[in-house]
This record gives sequence, structure tokens and C-alpha cells, in this order.
Amino acid sequence: MTAGGAVADSHAMEQLLAEVPPGETPDLSGAFPRLEESQLRMLEAEGERRPTTRGEVLIAEGEPEDTFYVVLSGRVAVAEAVGTPDQRVVRVHGPGRFLGELGVLTGQPAFFTSVVIEPGEVLAVPADRIRALAGADPALGDLVLRAFLVRRWLALGEGLGFRIIGSRYSAATRQLREFAARNRLPHHFIDLETDPTAERLLRELGLGPDDTPIVLYRNRLLRNPSIAELAEVFGLRDARPKEQVCDLVIVGAGPAGLAAAVYGASEGLDTVVLDAVAAGGQAGRTSRIENYLGFPAGISGGELAERAVLQAEKFGARRTVPADVVGLGQRDGAYVLRFADGGEIATRCVIAATGVRVRRLQVPRLEEFEDTCVYYAATPLEAQQCVGDPVVVVGGGNSGGQAALFLADHAGVVRLVVREASLDEYMSRYLADRIERDPRIQVFVHTEVRELEGEHGRLEAVIVEDTASGERQRLPARELMVFIGGVPSTSWLPDSVIVDAGGYVTTGADVRRATRNDQPPENDQPPENDQAPERTPLMLETSLPGLFAAGDVRSGSIKRVASAVGEGAMAVRMVHEHLATAR
Repeated sequence: MTAGGAVADSHAMEQLLAEVPPGETPDLSGAFPRLEESQLRMLEAEGERRPTTRGEVLIAEGEPEDTFYVVLSGRVAVAEAVGTPDQRVVRVHGPGRFLGELGVLTGQPAFFTSVVIEPGEVLAVPADRIRALAGADPALGDLVLRAFLVRRWLALGEGLGFRIIGSRYSAATRQLREFAARNRLPHHFIDLETDPTAERLLRELGLGPDDTPIVLYRNRLLRNPSIAELAEVFGLRDARPKEQVCDLVIVGAGPAGLAAAVYGASEGLDTVVLDAVAAGGQAGRTSRIENYLGFPAGISGGELAERAVLQAEKFGARRTVPADVVGLGQRDGAYVLRFADGGEIATRCVIAATGVRVRRLQVPRLEEFEDTCVYYAATPLEAQQCVGDPVVVVGGGNSGGQAALFLADHAGVVRLVVREASLDEYMSRYLADRIERDPRIQVFVHTEVRELEGEHGRLEAVIVEDTASGERQRLPARELMVFIGGVPSTSWLPDSVIVDAGGYVTTGADVRRATRNDQPPENDQPPENDQAPERTPLMLETSLPGLFAAGDVRSGSIKRVASAVGEGAMAVRMVHEHLATAR
């Protein structure tokens, strides 16, 4: 079955077409808009009209979305899992609507199949031309981008797309689910523990529970794939050769890294952005950011990251995930970044935007539950996991407060445990007020976690202690959400990079102060850095020329999304300054 003219006449396809409902799928929040005549005329100048026949596949699941289709007459169905016993129609479109998903803009393969159900005519525009038109005509660009973003949001919310089959208590299954969720890949999780279709699917595939987790996508079966394999399948890894030396490599795709990618690529730098898991960083794990300028109704961290990725790729930045950077060296006048899988990439400049690693609770038995019942994020994935369950959230900052409010819409009961004496000591007042008014959330102040209870990796309760009275309580819990800050992610940097007492990367004038040791060392200890650099580092430059730091990993940074974005943009300006003097 191929796209762009192939006619699928199999029994399965005929069965699918016979089940198509009449009419069209209603437009939901701008997901399925109808183009105006002026827009159709503009598109027609860049594409061609094509007659269609019943059963013709225009877009095939698993194939690149290299053509932007507009339905001029007839009807087209959008279906998933075509050719399998679970195939079904999920959308129906008529004249004036356009087909496709984000892959038209990003180059990712299609997650769904678009097949003609009533013959007519389509307008076919090459994907590179629609990308150019979207940039030249803001009205058209906004319409298409918004539609594609909402379609992705709907697909994620409805559990459409490829399937992951496994146990909710399996560490390997959880890793695949988290990777798919954080990269906003449409998928449906089939839980061996609760979903009655799981056993049937495994039986049809000739597999057993011990063979899971498995991924089903189009006509492919991936048995216990690594996240690198999953990334290859869905086009998340830059496949171009890396022998050449880049202008700029950004390590970390949080707000600072993504901002640097947008500005670096848009200003003509050969830019590569790397991340070990997904774009978004800590912000990407946040259900809703309400204090970011320009979004009065708030925006989810995942959507903000997705928009930023589209911007960066529009300007030519290359993105690779997963790319776990484990070392930084120098060769032939360039920096060389080494990956955990043995690969490497060379570049003239590096921006370290790796943020922080989550801080773990120091309690006994944490390792027993960490792969199955302990979470460090509050996204739709975690919400799906804890539906109807009692949940304990630990953390008195904004992240903990936002998680408690978000999970209250899904969990049976939410208990928020904070060690501070009052809820607003480190939490924004607007969040604290909202939590205090919410009857679904129980708050335990000046309280800390002491023990975890459960068996076979399944959490049953959390034992907490009131640090004022010494009294202990048993809080029933199936999931434990931890938001107690983080530690700087700098293990990949060489020892020659100067850091502060907390391990955060020192930049600019602070590098000079650290190496000069203007203040006498305590206890007559020799200074850690006894050789002052001969140069004056730029504002966000580290102790190594051409290595910059931005965002949460940088010493003295303000731990906010807006400031991280600003630092990412400023770092690129300094990259230009460094390259101008180094060449």
C-alpha cells in the first residue's frame, strides 16, 4: 500500500470503507478548518489538481508526509492501523479541508492513513512549497500551524496512533511511554494489567506477556525497542553525516536550548540541538505554565516546546533525540562532543543548556518503586496513570503546586506534602491560594516523607512525619510525585570548567573572580583554581573559550522559563562575537 495514487482494493480496505460514517467530522477548536477561495487560488499556483478514485491512499501511515493535500471534491477518511484487525476511521473530511498532520512541517512519518472514500479531486502541493508559503503568508501559516498543533493535541488526548503493549509496572514499558509522551508522539497504551484487549492482541501476534513491551506501528512489530530505535522510526534523529564541523551545538533542548536553536539557525549558524530524552526540559514536564509572557490563559510545557521545535526546524536547525552527551574534548581547534553510544560531533562553539537533574528523595526502598510508581513530572501521561488513585505530591515550589492542581482533576485524592511552615514560602501566592481553596487537595505543611510501603514494586502508602510535633501518619498512595528541586546537570563537562559551590557553571565576570581568588580562602586551604585565564570571558561564556552556558545550569541564573529563553538568545549573540574573533 503506497501513497499518492495507489488503489487499495484488499478486503480489509473495503471493509474499512464500508464502515465510514456519513458526513464530516465536526471542526474542533480549529483542527479542521475550511480554506477560503483566495487561499485555494494561492495554493493552486504552487501545486496541481489530481482526480481521485475510491480506495486511493493519499497519505500512508509510516511514510513521509511529503505532500500537502486539499480536498476539492469528494470525501477522504483518516484511519489508523489500516490492514490490521483494529483498523478504524477516526476522521472524515470534505471539500475545502486539508489533510495531514505535523509531519508536513517537520518531516516526521505519518501516524495515520488518508484514503479516498468518495471519488473527486484534490489539490496536491509539495511539502517544501507549503512550508515556504506558510512563511510568506502569515494568515495561511497561522491557520495551518494551529490546525496541525490541535490535531496532534487531539490525537494525544484520544489515544490515537501507534500502540505500546506492556505492563504499567514494567520499567521498560514506562521508559517507552515517557519517551513517546514527552516527544508528543500520538500513541495508545494497552495495559496488560487492566486492558482486556491486551491478551487478544498478544495471542494474535503469537506472543506472550514475557515478550512485552512491544510497539505496533503500521505493519511493524518492535519487540522491547530502545528509545533510540523508537526515535529512528519516528524521524527524531538527524540522519545527516556529522563529519563536518558545525558552527554551534546546543546541549539540552529546554527553553534556553530551544531559544538558542531558533536564534542560532535564523542568524545563519549551522546549528544542532541535542537532548537525551525530548525537547522541553523541566518546562516540558509541566502541565501548565501560567506566568509566561504572552499566554494569559497559560500554555502546557509540551506545547510550548513543540512550537519552539517547529520554529527552530523552520530556520534549519537540526535536532537529535535521544543524544546522551557524556563528554566534551577538543581536537584540531574544535570542540568534540562524545555520546553514550560511542558517536561524536565536532563544533566551533557549544552552548551548555542542560538544566538540572531531578533531586531524589532520600528515603529507604525508593529504588523498589522508582521505575513503576515514583514520578518526577505531571503531564497527561502521569494523569492517565493515576486516574482514581490516591496520590502523594512532594514539594513546596511552583512545580509541586501546579502538579497537585493538575492531578486533582484525575486522581482519587491528592495529598501535598511540603517541608515548609507555610504553603507560600516558596510557592507563588496565586498557586497557594488556589490550592488552599481546592477541597480535593489535602495539604501537610512542615512535613517530610520517611518511609514507603508496598510489595513487588507496587506502592501502597507513604509514611510522613510532622517535623514540628514528631507525629507520623500513613498516607495511602498508589503513585508518588516528587518535585523537590534539582542538581545541575554538568557531569559531561570537563574538570577545567569552573563551577560554583553548588555545582552550577560559572560564566563571565564570575569566572575572573573565581580564578583571581580575591577573597582569602577559608582555613588556609589552597584555591581550587590557581591559574587566572588570560582573557576576559564574555557575559555567558565559561572558563573555556567558545563554551557558553544558559538557563538553569548557569550559576546565578533566574530559574524561570522567560529568563532561560532570554539567556539562550543572548548566548547566540556571544557565539557570533566569539566566532568573529576566532576566525
